[in-house]
Amino acid sequence: MPVLQYRCAFCGFEFDELVKDHTQKVYCPECKKEAERLWSGKVYSALGKPCKSCGGNCSNCKGCRGRG
Repeated sequence: MPVLQYRCAFCGFEFDELVKDHTQKVYCPECKKEAERLWSGKVYSALGKPCKSCGGNCSNCKGCRGRG
């Protein structure tokens, strides 16, 4: 389970959240509105290699396996 970074679009609060997967809805601990995921830091492939061309949006990707 990954720890991902989020920002609330309503109040601007930034926080880290342990989630089951990247598609899980996360809510702000301050105002309880739905938060948006922040895309920062390095992205790694499923094989643990840095992924140069990854935008971080796994929902429209064919996967990192074999790329790197």
